[in-house]
Amino acid sequence: MLEEVERWLTRRSWSVADRPLDRLLAARAKDPRRGSVSVVLPALNEEATVGEIVATIRRELMEKVALVDELVVIDSGSTDATAKVAREAGARVVHRDDILPRIPALPGKGEVLWRSLLVTHGDIICFIDADLRDFSADFVSGVVGPLLTDPEVGFVKAMYDRPFGDGPGGAAGQGGRVTELVARPLLNLHWPRLAGFVQPLGGEYAARRSLLEQLPFPVGYGVELGLLVDALHTVGLDALAQVDVGVRKHRHQDGQALGRMAAAIYRTAQLRLSRGHLVRPSLTQFERGEDGFVPRTHAVDTEERPPMREIEEYTSRRAA
Repeated sequence: MLEEVERWLTRRSWSVADRPLDRLLAARAKDPRRGSVSVVLPALNEEATVGEIVATIRRELMEKVALVDELVVIDSGSTDATAKVAREAGARVVHRDDILPRIPALPGKGEVLWRSLLVTHGDIICFIDADLRDFSADFVSGVVGPLLTDPEVGFVKAMYDRPFGDGPGGAAGQGGRVTELVARPLLNLHWPRLAGFVQPLGGEYAARRSLLEQLPFPVGYGVELGLLVDALHTVGLDALAQVDVGVRKHRHQDGQALGRMAAAIYRTAQLRLSRGHLVRPSLTQFERGEDGFVPRTHAVDTEERPPMREIEEYTSRRAA
């Protein structure tokens, strides 16, 4: 590990306990205009978990204490009761297709995160995945804490244990298979200054709006790696940080879904390594059928959205 990264680990890695809520509230009170917080949950068919997450954030961080200013669920086109459950739990729900209708929406998580900048107002944006179980408000307070207390920090990732499986038989630390097999090797080999991030692909992180609006957003699974790499090049390593928030439990993807995720992440990395030739943007996987293995070819996410500050509707809204 680079000496710079070793120093960064001691300087920019914290625990959620390092910043209790009273300290965060005091920091907000000093400059409430620059400390407004928006929490965004991208959601696609998450009726089983989104309600508890929304209710916990509203109860713990909006009603008991005034840390979060707005809580928005962006529905990616759910066919279940995700929108209804989220709304009843206390979130403002916005459908992806109703945001920036001039530009037809593409499928993908990154697309939703990018569009969320147009329908939120906070100076700090916190993203939380909507499939978490046993959710704790520490996921939010943990990642927004450094942004409220240290003006030099611009981007904060959550770090946590990711058990694989439920119950006492679950394998501790064995979740995050794409992280260990794809993202971590890519970062160590090509962006070694990011080697200190425990969960580089984690969906729980916060950043200053002023930074996010400068960054392009891969529309699909590559969004987390893309934002992390681009944030490094935009503001430098010392403006990035991570906070230990405990344990993350969520729905695990099957092997083929992980393959598609890995391909999108590799493509995102490859694009950043060379803006010239791109690898073929498709992935062939195999499923056993009645007559043997059947090839199934899937498109790999190849689209990226430009920095939001280049979008006329966004700059007009910010200027108003």
